[in-house]
Amino acid sequence: MEARVTAHAHYTISDIDKRLYGSFLEHLGRAVYTGIYEPDHPTADDSGMRKDVIDLVRELDTPICRYPGGNFVSAYNWEDGIGPKDERPVRLDLAWRTLESNQVGIHEFADWAEKAGTEMMLALNLGSRGLDEARAFVEYVNHPGGSYWSDLRKKNGRADPWGVKLWCLGNEMDGPWQVGHKSAAEYGHLANETAKALRGFDKSLELVVCGSSHSKMPTYPQWEATVLEETYDQVDYISLHMYFENYEKNTAEYLALPETLDRYIGTVSGVIDFIKGKKRSKKDVKISFDEWNVWYHERESDAKRMAEWNWPHAPVLLEDIYNFEDVLQVGCILNTFIRRSDVVRIACIAQLVNVIAPIMTAPGGAAWKQTIYHPFHLASRFGRGTALRLDVDCPTYDADAAAGVSYLDIAGVHDGDAGTLTFFAINRNGTEPMEVSLGLERFGDARTVEHTLIKHDDLEATNTMEAPDNVAPVKGEGAKIDGGDLKLTLPPYSYSMIRVSL
Repeated sequence: MEARVTAHAHYTISDIDKRLYGSFLEHLGRAVYTGIYEPDHPTADDSGMRKDVIDLVRELDTPICRYPGGNFVSAYNWEDGIGPKDERPVRLDLAWRTLESNQVGIHEFADWAEKAGTEMMLALNLGSRGLDEARAFVEYVNHPGGSYWSDLRKKNGRADPWGVKLWCLGNEMDGPWQVGHKSAAEYGHLANETAKALRGFDKSLELVVCGSSHSKMPTYPQWEATVLEETYDQVDYISLHMYFENYEKNTAEYLALPETLDRYIGTVSGVIDFIKGKKRSKKDVKISFDEWNVWYHERESDAKRMAEWNWPHAPVLLEDIYNFEDVLQVGCILNTFIRRSDVVRIACIAQLVNVIAPIMTAPGGAAWKQTIYHPFHLASRFGRGTALRLDVDCPTYDADAAAGVSYLDIAGVHDGDAGTLTFFAINRNGTEPMEVSLGLERFGDARTVEHTLIKHDDLEATNTMEAPDNVAPVKGEGAKIDGGDLKLTLPPYSYSMIRVSL
């Protein structure tokens, strides 16, 4: 099988916001407790945070981390997580039917985020609460002092404000499962009034309004139109979420699902343009895709367990064990975001530790990288710069998700400062290698080529505590510059990163 790709220095999509490689931590299962926080762990620091996890997060270089939810935030009282730990209340978490000890709150998370090299993206409860609580939380986090909430922060041990710029106005408010679920009109009005109040405090805040929880919601895409009609002048981003499943165990169909992601982004982008035109606005609203990942391995069984248990604290929940097939899927998702980086400026893999996550931990034991850690790490580290508009000529196949799905999924990034081109390529053909000829136009002379390959003969291969490197990147072979073209062979069902020095 052959593919011809052309990259031209003048054919670009957009600069890539580094926050495209964001992450997410929710008070859910073991994401926080025995995930990032385990005071009795051998690597725990003075704050009880696991240093082995911090090291893995720093290696990912994820610029932002969304917190504390997720469904959890829609019945969360942020005040429960401040003050002396022995005085913090234990609450029932209605989202996941668990106990919340509140031993980790905004102070602990902020300290962890600084150590992990990431900035906070905080979510406000617009489910069970509203404008006043949101206003107080922002004041507590961001005001220097001299007011009730800022002085309380100082009393609780933090003199300087954290200066958080990115705030989510609730979570998945279109979902009937959400505590405090609202209609689009109800939510749009509340979100707009909350945003206006926060703008009264600081006009430079970046505010994210809730879009559809997924593209199969019966209210999609009218939800986006109604909510943006109410909030367009006050918000900067609209939030989208999407999870990917392979219950049928059909790899070709599974790897075609990012085509639905692309359509989802395109449709909402069109709604944004429609409302912008209707309002005669010069302002641009962008997309924050702040929940995405593969999620199906443990989903159905965990839903049954959760319905039966009696409010445990930090139980094993939604701990999908990812395989090599999921590496290919995550690579295709990230490529979609790069190709849509003109409108998708923020994205958050959900989640970061233990719960549908690239990092796993054993209580009291090791932390290790799941298979999907690797494509996310490579994209986060090398997928920064300017996204290229590639011309791709490759055989295709038809799937339920879309017709004409290219066997080659590829995205390109030009880093002018570093003098590099980086291409992320997935061969979606499971039986044939792909001979790729990639033309490099107007970039100057290409000097060296580096090929990183992730490949395993078993699609079900996983990483474990005992075998953490079973699926991991290795050095690829055979990539070369020939007559100004980059040429290489992509093995069947494989993920490749190719870097060219200019």
